[in-house]
Amino acid sequence: MTVGQTHAGPSRAPRTAASGATSRILLRVVLVVAGAFTLFTGLNRALGGMRTLGWQGATDFLQVVSEHEYLVQDNHTRFLGGVWAGVGLLLLISPLNLKAFQPVLNFVFAIIFVGGLARFSMMRPDIIFGADIVGSLVAELLLMPVLFVWLSRAVKPSDA
Repeated sequence: MTVGQTHAGPSRAPRTAASGATSRILLRVVLVVAGAFTLFTGLNRALGGMRTLGWQGATDFLQVVSEHEYLVQDNHTRFLGGVWAGVGLLLLISPLNLKAFQPVLNFVFAIIFVGGLARFSMMRPDIIFGADIVGSLVAELLLMPVLFVWLSRAVKPSDA
């Protein structure tokens, strides 16, 4: 040992490597859980349209006054549900190779964050911060930046 070096010094590197591995495992678990939830909610809309399949609650919240206009909007909703389900699939498979999926994951985290910001265009804080929305809002505006940073730390440039 050199002057000033303690026994704890050399053991720090393995502990850091172990905590890095644990962090990557935890990140993978979070991505799988987020992917499963996103796929679930996407399929609810993709297969059920505006009325949904009822997987997230009641389906009788809508009254149709123009069947044609409803069917057009329902079709758009099904498309967006399919896109959202695709995001869920991406989140589910991304843990297989975090490095390879890093650019697209960063993009997904960014667009989900933007989507969270878009909620404020409603100008109804009673709804936006209500119990039915606030969980999603927290995931969109807080979890997405955390995942962005976490992924950048989990995937080092040397991890080819």
